[in-house]
Amino acid sequence: MDGLIMNVPLTISSILEHAEINSHDSEIVSRNTEGGGIHRYTYRDAARCSRQLANALRNKLGINAGDRIATLAWNNHRHFETYYAVSGSGCVLHTLNPRLHPEQFIYIVNHAEDVALFVDKTFLPLVQAVHPKLTTLKHVIVLSPKSDLPDDSPLPLTSYDELIGDQSDEYQWPELDENTAAAMCYTSGTTGNPKGVLYSHRSTVLHAMAACTPAAIGISSQNCILPVVPMFHVNAWGIPYSGAMAGAKLVLPGPGLDGKSLYELIDGEKVDLLLGVPTVWLNLLNYCDKENLTLTSAKRAVIGGSAAPEAMSRAFQEKHGVFVIHAWGMTEMSPLGTTNSPSRYSDSLTLEERYKLQTKQGRAVFGVQMRIAGPDGAPAPHDGKTSGRLLVRGPWIASGYYKESEAAAWKDGWFDTGDIATIDPNGFLNIVDRAKDIIKSGGEWISSVDVENVAMSHPAIAECAVVGLPHPQWAERPLLVVVLREGASASKDDILSYLGERLVKWWLPDEVVFVDQLPHTATGKVLKRQIRQDYQSLYEGQAGEGDVTAAGQ
Repeated sequence: MDGLIMNVPLTISSILEHAEINSHDSEIVSRNTEGGGIHRYTYRDAARCSRQLANALRNKLGINAGDRIATLAWNNHRHFETYYAVSGSGCVLHTLNPRLHPEQFIYIVNHAEDVALFVDKTFLPLVQAVHPKLTTLKHVIVLSPKSDLPDDSPLPLTSYDELIGDQSDEYQWPELDENTAAAMCYTSGTTGNPKGVLYSHRSTVLHAMAACTPAAIGISSQNCILPVVPMFHVNAWGIPYSGAMAGAKLVLPGPGLDGKSLYELIDGEKVDLLLGVPTVWLNLLNYCDKENLTLTSAKRAVIGGSAAPEAMSRAFQEKHGVFVIHAWGMTEMSPLGTTNSPSRYSDSLTLEERYKLQTKQGRAVFGVQMRIAGPDGAPAPHDGKTSGRLLVRGPWIASGYYKESEAAAWKDGWFDTGDIATIDPNGFLNIVDRAKDIIKSGGEWISSVDVENVAMSHPAIAECAVVGLPHPQWAERPLLVVVLREGASASKDDILSYLGERLVKWWLPDEVVFVDQLPHTATGKVLKRQIRQDYQSLYEGQAGEGDVTAAGQ
């Protein structure tokens, strides 16, 4: 027997319609790409511009339903409009990462068969350099007024403002099947070519609804949100959708991602919810320390992309009164998987116990199921001790890659994340390491993440990475690569002595290397592959040397 309930499709356009009707005066504040000034308007204005763009896609560009339309842009109000106009009209929004290597950029655009590209002026040199190799691209639209278009461009350009300026703001959003493709993102391609993940309207709406729940991020109309996580990276963790769904005020930082620019927005707009990767918040915290400033309005900071160090949770809480929500997910997961939000359990802990808990990635958001697979593939106990490969499934998790028949990461309806993790009896996920990054020394496992978390609590360390290098006696040994804080000093012996008081002896890195900066992937993660290549032979000839004492070593 079926229920007697209306079957109304879940579509992205319905989010914007809801915001326009119920939160029409809530603001979207955006830092301009050119000049750094502030643009300010409402959801009602954004909805009107999105309808104009939807008309322009059909009337001026000849775009058809199902066509892939790329964006290469900062977090700003015009980019926000493309999110809704493209997907809402039945096309597929394809956000591109400007930090990609040009060859990867070319591969992704051609693989997706993008027919149009909306680009911020900042990134025009990249587009101009690769344009002859983009085989399907027909239109390049610059997200600016016509007066900002360069006079010497080697390729035809259209101004965004001119494109939509003469279009009607009357547009009837099509009633699409909710399983229609809505948006796509490509993985960072650390091994092999990047892979496309194709999101549906249904998956996007469900993901946005889940993000709004208190056990996840807890977004409401009372929030003022600053998503520093880029709109070109997994759709800014879905905030352009969930923020509009809740009617929250959105503050979009544009290209101003330095500590000073972010502080000015947070303070000036009274932002209470921050979202971004650790490197961004490190810059903000350092700026506040240097200028003796406090984040008076901020209440919560969601940190994802890579592990949130305990030292960062302490700094946010003790200096600014900001609760850090450690989150985890993947491109293949839309991306939200777990959050370590305030809970009755975390409230029952002492502050020191809570800081330890906050290093974990948190509990599954409703809709996401998780399990640990042992060496034989069988489910392992959720005892907080037994580690294994982390498998997930749910209504916003990919079931395959775009144009790829290979499904090695999927088995029996579960997606293998490639992470090694534990889950404790209270449901808290702890990512031990990426399967490719965990270090096996003398037959025993060393978690690079755990060593990094301890190292990051050293007062002189701004950023660090731990990798395993080949060792003739122990198979692999850890190397610690360190970036010191501005004006700070520390020696190898200082750091190893500090770690020695907090880690078992055989986990201690054999070497500490000091660098000015770490290499990062296009999504801001530390590029450990590059570090391993750079120091591959560091431990050659060390058999029998050192004082490594491990269980079984």
